[in-house]
Amino acid sequence: MKKTLLLLLLPFLGISQNQFAFGFDGTTAAMLSAGWQQTNQSSPAGASTWSNSSFTLPLASAIFGSGNTTTLPMGQAGGNNSFALVNFNSTTGAGTISNWLITPDITVQNGDIVTFYSRKGTDGAGDFPDRLELRMSSTATVLPSGGSAGLGSFTTVCLTINPTLVAGFVYPKTWTQYSYTVSGLVSATPVKFAFRYFVTNGGPSGANSDIIGIDTFSVDRPLSTDSFFKNNFSVYPNPVNDVINISSSNNSEITKVSIIDINGRVVKEINSNVTSVSVGDLTAGIYFLKINTLDGVGTSKFVKN
Repeated sequence: MKKTLLLLLLPFLGISQNQFAFGFDGTTAAMLSAGWQQTNQSSPAGASTWSNSSFTLPLASAIFGSGNTTTLPMGQAGGNNSFALVNFNSTTGAGTISNWLITPDITVQNGDIVTFYSRKGTDGAGDFPDRLELRMSSTATVLPSGGSAGLGSFTTVCLTINPTLVAGFVYPKTWTQYSYTVSGLVSATPVKFAFRYFVTNGGPSGANSDIIGIDTFSVDRPLSTDSFFKNNFSVYPNPVNDVINISSSNNSEITKVSIIDINGRVVKEINSNVTSVSVGDLTAGIYFLKINTLDGVGTSKFVKN
C-alpha cells in the first residue's frame, strides 16, 4: 500500500492527477496479467527477460542494497522484492543487449509527467556499465522485432540513463528518480512506453552490462485549473538550474513558499515574503512551487535540471 498512498497524496495537494501507476509489488505473472509485455531482441538472445524480483534467502551475494546475504533487497517503495529487474544474461557470450519491457496502453497528453526509479543491482566496487532507455510509441503499436536494431513503433526516445556507457557507477547504485514530460502529441493519445535495456558489448563475456532494476512507475497530469496562481504569479526560469524567481502581478504579500517533490514531500519551506528561491541543492526532477499569500494559495510545476 505504501506506493499507492504516496501517489494518492498528489491530488489532495492540488498538484496533479494520477493517470497510471504500477509498483511491481507482485510476481512476474501478475505484471504480465496487468498488460505489461516483454520481448528480448538481443543479438544473440539469451535466456534472461524482464521479471519481477523474487530473491530468496540466503542470497548468493549482497545485491540491490541488501548489504549482506541474509537480507532481501527492497524496491524504492513497497518492501522486499518490490521492483522489476533485468541482467547481462539477456545475451550470450559478448553481444548487443536489447531487452524490452512495455507498458499497457496509457492515454496521455502534452504536459503529462512520466516518472520512475532505477538503480544498478551491484553492491560491489566493480562496475560493468549499464544503459536504459525510456521510449514511447504514439501510433498503432508494433513490437520491436528482428534483433537488437529493431525498434518497432517505439521511435521516440524519452530519456536515456548513461547513454555512452560510462563506467564508475554513472548508472546509480541507489534508487534514483527519473522523469519525462510528454510532448509532441496533437491531443490526448493512447500510447505505450517501453523500457529498453540497451547495452553494446554486453553479456557474460562482454565488457559492459550487469543488472538493473526499475520501480514506482507513474504517469501524472498537473492540474491546470489553478486560476489563483495564473492570475497573480509567474515563475522563471523553467526549467531551472540554481534559482527560481517569483514575480507577482499585484504585489500580493507572500507568507510562505513550499517546494514539494513528485511524491508529495515538502523538501523546502520558507516562511517569509520572498521573490526567489535557491534550488541548486535539489536533485534533478519535477517539483511543485506552492505559494501562500494573505489572499489565497497557488501551486505551479517546475523542472529542476
